[in-house]
Amino acid sequence: MEPDPLSSVIFDLDTNVITVYGQQQGARVGFNPKKRGRPSYHPLLCFEGKTGDIWEGTYLSGNANPVPHTIPLLEKSLSKLPSGIRDIRMRADSAFYDHGVAEYIEAIPGSYAIVAKIAKPIRGYFGSLSYEEVFPQTWLGEFEYKPIRWKKTQRFIVVRRLVPEKPSWQMSLFKMSGYTYHVIVTNLSLQPLRLWRFYNQRATGELIIRELLEGYTLGKVPTQDWASNQAYFHLVLFAYNLISWFKRLCLPADWQRFNLQTIRNRLFLVPAQLLRPQGRPTLSLPSSYPYSQTFLQILENIKTLGH
Repeated sequence: MEPDPLSSVIFDLDTNVITVYGQQQGARVGFNPKKRGRPSYHPLLCFEGKTGDIWEGTYLSGNANPVPHTIPLLEKSLSKLPSGIRDIRMRADSAFYDHGVAEYIEAIPGSYAIVAKIAKPIRGYFGSLSYEEVFPQTWLGEFEYKPIRWKKTQRFIVVRRLVPEKPSWQMSLFKMSGYTYHVIVTNLSLQPLRLWRFYNQRATGELIIRELLEGYTLGKVPTQDWASNQAYFHLVLFAYNLISWFKRLCLPADWQRFNLQTIRNRLFLVPAQLLRPQGRPTLSLPSSYPYSQTFLQILENIKTLGH
């Protein structure tokens, strides 16, 4: 059994803040929305949006700007692509809003949808746009604008909502006259509603990061040594990908959405029952185990891998 060959990829970029409480090497005080003033590490991750696999990760100090590290991260991710990829798209939050990142993607060639930082020139368009109401109390509009240092005019999609929202350091929301605004810069030709839906599918990455933190203890900082903590970070990503492929290749479809804790409880921590048929000690699944048939089918799927 082999995975279907890829013809397109969606790279989702994301960051997280891992707060530290000791004297760990490389930890620095930077933007920390939950523990202000505490030193931290700042991992940078590249996911594949359809499979959830992690293609590359970089471990940074807490005060590091992710933008200078983004193109090297994408270069490593692109180097792993098999032949035959015809469509490359990237989605990212406002931490990656930068002309260099957008120009690099376009030169591949590829497409991007990146949350824009809402500076004053962008805010100036909000009041004059023609909006279309796509959902109750939600409107979409668009405009073209050439930001400073960008080589050419860009397309911007504006999401305006009446419902108050708590500003997020990732979403870069702006509140004005009772509305909140969320802006995406893109070189895709999708209609605004389709573009917004395409970007919102990136929310899977937030679930993956939560799983990394909770199920795989990514937030754990095991040592005070910078190199050792980097190694631990990459081992966590490797373990996550192993389980991701295990779920996709070996588990039944209705089990593939389970997180690591559920898989651990249903498969990896099953108690054995010691039987003695004809006087020979034999380990067997307990009679009370409710997933015996699924367990045995998973074993068969494992045996057929590579055949």
